[in-house]
Amino acid sequence: MDRYNCNRIYITQDDQEKIKETRILIAGAEIGSVIAECALRIGFEDIVIADGGKVEECNLNAHNYTKADIGKFKAERLAKRLLRINPSANIQFHNIDPDNDNIIGLLKDVKIAINTIPFSNDIAFVFDQLCSQKRIPVLHPYNFGWGAFLTIVKPGGYQLTEIASSNEGFDITLADYVSRYSAFWDMPNRWLNQIIDTYRQEDMQCQLPQLSVASWVLAGHCVNVLFDIVTGKEVKFFPKFYFSSLRCDPA
Repeated sequence: MDRYNCNRIYITQDDQEKIKETRILIAGAEIGSVIAECALRIGFEDIVIADGGKVEECNLNAHNYTKADIGKFKAERLAKRLLRINPSANIQFHNIDPDNDNIIGLLKDVKIAINTIPFSNDIAFVFDQLCSQKRIPVLHPYNFGWGAFLTIVKPGGYQLTEIASSNEGFDITLADYVSRYSAFWDMPNRWLNQIIDTYRQEDMQCQLPQLSVASWVLAGHCVNVLFDIVTGKEVKFFPKFYFSSLRCDPA
């Protein structure tokens, strides 16, 4: 039986071929590790992974690694996992963090990018700007624990710098953006407000804590959007976004 036989009805043969031939770049292999596997299983077989970090035990709560991966390069271990699922897929990995010197090379022949680069410096913003110049849409998934947030930067469209021009504290700035937007449309997320308040009481030197719940919800949302972009369906672009949580409060 064909690998994608169970995709039938949901995905046409023509669309299956389109996604198979679409190269995607996953910049950052933490949440990106979960997204990569979901993308591969639905039929994206041309995947580039870039991450210079090594797996730590704290990655095991929300990312697609095992205890045996600890101490080894995330990109390499993820690539090997994906190839065990589909040995015929074209999986490229780079044990490097995207930076000013290598982004252009990483973007070669890429049609869609997924940006999960930490906001420890301005590279995440630079990455989006270069993708925009190359007409590459960029998915930005964020793990808010019980909630999954996804926005897409359209080539030539608004950039995330509309929210804040500095990378410093950008994770919490983005969480604030989601909270304010939801409250404005009378869809409050009081649980998210509590998370933001508690995080602010910490030193805020680390990124927001994550849960496996949001990682797996994000993977599904990202792959849905990847499929929709490739097949010409409408998606929401930044400043609009997707946000899913069973903990959303009633108005």
